[in-house]
Amino acid sequence: MTDAESAYRAIRRDGVLQVSRPDTEWLSTGWNGGRCTADCAYNVSVPEGWERTDLGAYVDERLERAEFEPTAADATGPALLTGVDIDDARGARCGPVTAYATAGVSNPAALPMEPEPGNDADSDMDDTDVSGLEPGRGTVNVIVGTTRALAPGALANLIAVAAEAKAATLLSETGFPGTTTDAVVVGHDPAGQPVDFSGSGTAVGAATRACVRDAVRASLRAHYTDTEMTPPASVADATYGVSTDARAAVFRPPAADEAVEPES
Repeated sequence: MTDAESAYRAIRRDGVLQVSRPDTEWLSTGWNGGRCTADCAYNVSVPEGWERTDLGAYVDERLERAEFEPTAADATGPALLTGVDIDDARGARCGPVTAYATAGVSNPAALPMEPEPGNDADSDMDDTDVSGLEPGRGTVNVIVGTTRALAPGALANLIAVAAEAKAATLLSETGFPGTTTDAVVVGHDPAGQPVDFSGSGTAVGAATRACVRDAVRASLRAHYTDTEMTPPASVADATYGVSTDARAAVFRPPAADEAVEPES
């Protein structure tokens, strides 16, 4: 069976994207993240003004409504939430990798390379107010699956590879590296051809970068170019968003034979 024939398949129904492949091991950065084994992963579009906080119950309701309820023998796989219409989801396939993305940037997260003077490490970052951030507004969600069997570290690293490709694509297309609610799910086939590494120089890593770039770009264009909406030009122009303007304190780690001053 070729990679194309055995790829991760997807179906859109009633605002839910189901990505499926039997016995996949998933690793998710979403609200119920971590590792699990399940036949499917999901991306669920939430309506404008959505305020639910019982996320598990909400996802179950949406899967049931879309007739995507897992069978008794299959645990519910990872689920992501997005404010982007699932009709704007796009997929891309390259070699042993398939990726699906929904992309909107109504809640950009900017990272200035030249922060404003005065916002330094003495600021109490623990007091950051996140109450005004509404989950699901905009959001760039990416689900990546490979037909290879990845070593534990390679599966974890694939999240970094996908996130890097997402950020590079968003910077090129929108000027922002991400949003306040982005999430990534990666999956692999434990019965596939074993692979120890997934960096950008490997077949799996390179294919993931290409798939994420092209899926995110296509979803952005579906969300904006094919509609009357436009992405914000800055955080100030956005309905929601943040800019990380704090400056961290930079230091050189001491050598083993150097005295270490106690922290104040």
